[in-house]
Amino acid sequence: MKYEILTLIGKNCITPEDGQKVYELAHAELLAEQPIQLDFAEVKIFASPFFNFAIGQLLKDIQPESLNRLLKITNLNPVGKQILKRVIENSKLYYSDENNRKAVDEALSEQAESA
Repeated sequence: MKYEILTLIGKNCITPEDGQKVYELAHAELLAEQPIQLDFAEVKIFASPFFNFAIGQLLKDIQPESLNRLLKITNLNPVGKQILKRVIENSKLYYSDENNRKAVDEALSEQAESA
């Protein structure tokens, strides 16, 4: 299945809400071992909150090897590639290490409380 991100989201992929839309389309198909393609043609602006929700949380219950095999990302500009790479690295660490996950969650909670 191919999803054109420009059509689904627009030229700016920034918010967690938009990332969640992509996640909800992709998650069930990937769990069913169905390959998907996310086409970022003509998308211009990216932010990590979008990728955290769209791609990062897929690693919660899909192994990195399966995700690499089943998820094809095309037409992503260099800035988007750099952000996505960092999000995937952070997500792998977050979901693979319970102690790290607790530490991150606690730090975020403390930061939210002090804001």
